[in-house]
Amino acid sequence: MKTKRFCYSCDLKDDNKLIEEYKEYHAKGNAWPEITKSIKVAGIVDMEIYLIGNRLFMIMEVDETFNKVKKAKMDAANPKVQKWEKLMWNYQQALPWAKDGEKWMELEQVFKLE
Repeated sequence: MKTKRFCYSCDLKDDNKLIEEYKEYHAKGNAWPEITKSIKVAGIVDMEIYLIGNRLFMIMEVDETFNKVKKAKMDAANPKVQKWEKLMWNYQQALPWAKDGEKWMELEQVFKLE
C-alpha cells in the first residue's frame, strides 16, 4: 500500500492548564471512539500530534482513498466530529497568519533526505 504524508500545524492557547487538558483528551485511549473511527474511515492510516510550547504539529499518513474535500464534507455531516471540533476550539487557536475559521494549516515541505 502506497501512502502519502501531510503535515499540519496549529497553536494551543498559551495556558498551561488548558494545554494539560488538551494533552489528556489526546492521551492513549482518551480520544472519542467516533473521532478515531472518522479518521480511519477517511483513509488516514496513521496520525501523530506533537507539541512544543503551545505549537502543535500533526503528521498524517493517508492511503489512496483519502481526499481532503471528501473528509471535510464527512466531518461537516458528522455531529460527533462537530462536537469534538467545537470542544477542541476551547484549547486551540489559529496560527497568526491563518484566515478566519482556519485552524490546522498544511505545512510546506522544504527538505527531504534523499
